[in-house]
Amino acid sequence: MITRDETAQRITTMQALLKEKRLDGALFIFPIDVYYFSGTRQNSTLWLPSAGEPILMVRKSLARAKAESPLPDIRPFPSSKEFSSVIPEDALKIGFTFDVAPVQQLNFYSKLLAGREFIDISSLNREVRSVKSLFELRQIKASGDALSSIFTQVPEFLKEGMRELDLAAEFEYRLRKAGNEGYVRMRAYNQELFGGLAVSAGAASYGFFDGAVTGKGLSNASPQGASREVIGRNTPVVIDFTGVFDGYITDMTRIFVIGALDPELQRAFDLALEIQSYLQRELKPGAICEELFFKAVEMAEQGGFGDKFMGMPGEQARFVGHGVGLELDEFPVIAQGFKVPLRTGQTIAIEPKFVIPGKGAIGIENTFAVSLDGGRKLTDIPDGITFL
Repeated sequence: MITRDETAQRITTMQALLKEKRLDGALFIFPIDVYYFSGTRQNSTLWLPSAGEPILMVRKSLARAKAESPLPDIRPFPSSKEFSSVIPEDALKIGFTFDVAPVQQLNFYSKLLAGREFIDISSLNREVRSVKSLFELRQIKASGDALSSIFTQVPEFLKEGMRELDLAAEFEYRLRKAGNEGYVRMRAYNQELFGGLAVSAGAASYGFFDGAVTGKGLSNASPQGASREVIGRNTPVVIDFTGVFDGYITDMTRIFVIGALDPELQRAFDLALEIQSYLQRELKPGAICEELFFKAVEMAEQGGFGDKFMGMPGEQARFVGHGVGLELDEFPVIAQGFKVPLRTGQTIAIEPKFVIPGKGAIGIENTFAVSLDGGRKLTDIPDGITFL
């Protein structure tokens, strides 16, 4: 459980930024934001003033929220007539997360608090959450250790002739028994993810998901992830899964091959390791995210795989790393246009991958923490291809 000191530090950090932006407070309604500041994911709205104690207003379950959250002021969600009395009359400028709040909800709270101005603090909130405390870093490392342990078991159950779906199901089964919670939360609109994917023949497929390898999936309604394609010899098997433990997500990919690997794919994999190694060295405070991305693209082009970097030709993802934490798509992003410096304590999944039509997908992914010495690996098992 999240301690009182942990929530107090998070609240203090956000309050300082609210004051800096001359806001009187913020209303958080998105579940994972409420959890971050309160320690409970119960159906609640959090009033976080720029100074003073926050108020957690709970629809359900009040009893569980009181048992889980260290906040001192936890009360039932008030009636519409009473809601305005909870928020001080002089709180005129109120932060709100426009990135995830439906217009309906904004309209609802605007009516409850008539005359107040709601101001978007989406980026501010994401920036606060991007820097992990020591408590969070321990949680993410534990998540990485649990996920890594399942990857080490793959040679026990990966067999020629099994379907991608069967491989994914066995991985999911073992991961679930290890305590995986399964909620791969994503902030971006219109993105869905079922835990991860295990793909081979279906790896070189187009898909809606904003990632390098999407998989074929099981239908047009679910066009991502493992398919019913059979796994054969001499073809890379890409296993890309998230682990979600105590809410915290780690993300990693490893390659398995039954037999031998095509030389072109081996060269691409070696290049992926070089790109990862470069990025790991540079994951230091002050490094500019966009510049790291451009260097990764340059290395892919110089290695002869530029048009196959981060996806099928013409369908490439425009990033090589993404922040992870309570959500899969946190800040920072190692991508074009993200011209911000890294900060100590940020956690990033670095995933240089290549998709070669007719041959398959290849690459690597690990979760790292930004530090003065470069990226600290949190998914700490060998990166090399496992040949069976």
